[in-house]
Amino acid sequence: MLELWCGNAVTLSTRSALLLIIPPLTWAANAVIGRLLAHSVPPMHLNGLRWLGALIVLLPLGWRVLATPERRAEIRARWRSLALLGLLGVTAYNSFQYLALQTSTPLNVTLIASSGPVWMLLIGIFFYGERARGRQWLGALLSALGVMTVMLRGDPARLAELRLVPGDAWMMLAAVCWSFYSWQLARPPRLMDGTHRPAWNWSEFLLLQVIFGLLFSGLATGAEAWLAPSAIAWSPGVVLALVFLAVAPSVLAFRCWGAGIAAAGPATAAFFANLTPLFAALMSLTMLGESPRLYHGVAFALIGAGIVVSSRR
Repeated sequence: MLELWCGNAVTLSTRSALLLIIPPLTWAANAVIGRLLAHSVPPMHLNGLRWLGALIVLLPLGWRVLATPERRAEIRARWRSLALLGLLGVTAYNSFQYLALQTSTPLNVTLIASSGPVWMLLIGIFFYGERARGRQWLGALLSALGVMTVMLRGDPARLAELRLVPGDAWMMLAAVCWSFYSWQLARPPRLMDGTHRPAWNWSEFLLLQVIFGLLFSGLATGAEAWLAPSAIAWSPGVVLALVFLAVAPSVLAFRCWGAGIAAAGPATAAFFANLTPLFAALMSLTMLGESPRLYHGVAFALIGAGIVVSSRR
């Protein structure tokens, strides 16, 4: 057994630790592969192909959610909520991330994504009637300073002439979309809450989100093909990368994350999520030759401190 301290001491089993390590590892790999494929697969096409592959993987696991007229009626009654989840979690967040990786590095992208809890705090205040405490505002400030450190590339003198790299701006928008997605899960409408929600298991629920998300991804892919036509540079490496993206950061990470949270709790899981930039730095160094800089470490420390401060009781 492992001892992990998070405010109070909790016992974390080796199995739970492995479950919670797999998602950030695959999310970091997703960022690195997205960067590697930036000049081979257009970003909207990449996202659409990734989730089309995930749909193929999920159908044998969750097909029963579509099997009977009664179950399809359950979906029709909740299609608006499922469509919104698919739009935010499958289409918008991932498409913006792949757009970000066209001009930004995997390390920058994952560091900005780590500020997600701060965006969740702000969105909760302004859109869901949450009341923030002083400690949460301090945590938001620390994490915002971490994101600013990334955007300034560690040089405060750049503040007067700050120009966002397009990828950094896209990733901030992605983090906002993911925060809205998370709030939709935490504060669902009545038909998706508690006993009113059908007894969908993890694969059925994810399958429904992917189906609706692919509708929006198809529109985005079509718009990309029309406005900025670019052919996919097919190769065995591209095919293997797409298979990995369809399985690991999509289906496997979702399953492990849910099981890990159930076993260890969301507060402990949040610390494991912060491993994503660390894994991205190591992968970028070995696969892309992009060495982390001192300001990346400072940003990581600020973002991590902000999350710890804001989440402590």
